[in-house]
Amino acid sequence: MKIPTPLYSHVYKYDDVYEPAEDTFLFLDALEDQADKIQSIAPKIVLEIGSGSGIVSTFIAKIIGSLASYFCTDKNPSANVCTRETGKINSVELLTVTTNFVEGLLPRLKNNVDVLLFNPPYVVTPSKEIADGGITFAWAGGTNGREVMDQFFPLIPELLSPKGLFFLVVIEENNPQDIIKTLDGLGLKGEIIKTRKAGLEVLSILKFSRS
Repeated sequence: MKIPTPLYSHVYKYDDVYEPAEDTFLFLDALEDQADKIQSIAPKIVLEIGSGSGIVSTFIAKIIGSLASYFCTDKNPSANVCTRETGKINSVELLTVTTNFVEGLLPRLKNNVDVLLFNPPYVVTPSKEIADGGITFAWAGGTNGREVMDQFFPLIPELLSPKGLFFLVVIEENNPQDIIKTLDGLGLKGEIIKTRKAGLEVLSILKFSRS
């Protein structure tokens, strides 16, 4: 299955929204590789945490189709405006919420999310940078680049449906094997499904399901 990259030239007018980059395109390639598996579970609810430009949710909507609902959250209000525009330009309806992770949404989404997506802020930075706001939300990951994603991990078992799949972008400094071990302790079986070197970064996509 060859899925075209969504149109996204409008993203560059948003100064405080993370533009699609190597990590984004690796994520799209990994989701395309997993298209048959994703389609086989007939997803009804898809949730992307930190949707940024909205290109990832738009892309997976092209894989799954219009029978699913697509929820996108981001702490950056501009990112949510951009996400909606990306969806609209590509004829996909994306439901956006300005919130931290899934605050306010958990009762509705509890154990109902069939596909969960997260390209987190993974860059190793001083912890204080996490709270700087705007586009910094997109990349500042604190100690080992893990502070934000570690906060999110306990929510995954609450969100995923019994057949649900969780896809996560990481870099080598985040210690992917330790992440797999951490989520194993939460009842999730994980594996590295795609890796690519981008400049000095070694990017990987992890996939998890209920064990």
